[in-house]
Amino acid sequence: MCNDYRLTVDLDTIAGDFSDLKIKIDFPEGVPNLEAREDIRITDTAPIVRAAVDPAWPHALVQRRWSWPGSRGKPVYNFRSDDRAFGGNRCLILADGFYEFTDPEPVEGAPKKRLKDKWLFTLKDHRWFCIAGIWRTDPIVGEAFTLLTTEPGPDIAPYHDRQIVVLPRRDWARWLEPTTPARDVLRPLPAGSLDIRQVHR
Repeated sequence: MCNDYRLTVDLDTIAGDFSDLKIKIDFPEGVPNLEAREDIRITDTAPIVRAAVDPAWPHALVQRRWSWPGSRGKPVYNFRSDDRAFGGNRCLILADGFYEFTDPEPVEGAPKKRLKDKWLFTLKDHRWFCIAGIWRTDPIVGEAFTLLTTEPGPDIAPYHDRQIVVLPRRDWARWLEPTTPARDVLRPLPAGSLDIRQVHR
C-alpha cells in the first residue's frame, strides 16, 4: 500500500488553487516553508488541510506527522475507508504524486533483482491534488494523520489490490464537511485519470 508520496509544488500555487475553489485557508501556526520533496515517508511531517476553529477561516493548513502507532506497534499510515462514516477529524493531504512498488519481472539469465520496481502516479491535467485522510491525537506522538484507502480503480489495479483515495477538486470542500456522507466521495477515480511511469530508486 502507499508508503511514499511526493509534494514539489510551492505554497503560492497551493493557496491560489484553494482560493480559486472558494476554500478559505488559514495558517494558524505560521506560514510553513514547504520545500520540494520527492519522497515523503511514514513518520515524516507533511502539510494537511483540516477544519479550523475560527469561522472566518474555516480551514487550516498545518504540518503533522504521517502515521500514529497502532495497537501492535506498527504505524497506521493507511486506513481502510470501506463502510466507515468518518464523522469528524477529516483532512486533505497535499501531494503531486504517489508511489507504488511491484516485484520486478524476472529476466532469464540475469541475477535476481532485490529492489522492487517503483511507479509514480500523478493526476492528469493537474499539477497537484489532495488525498482523503483523517487525523487524530495520539498519546505518544501527538497529532498525526493517515491516508484513506479504497478498492483499486482501473489505473491502480495492475499494481496493487488497494489504493489511496485521490479526491477530484469538486470534492475537496465536501470531504472537509463532516455532514457529507463518506460514501459519496471516497471512491476510486475513473480509468485514464492517472499518469503512470516507472522511476529509478
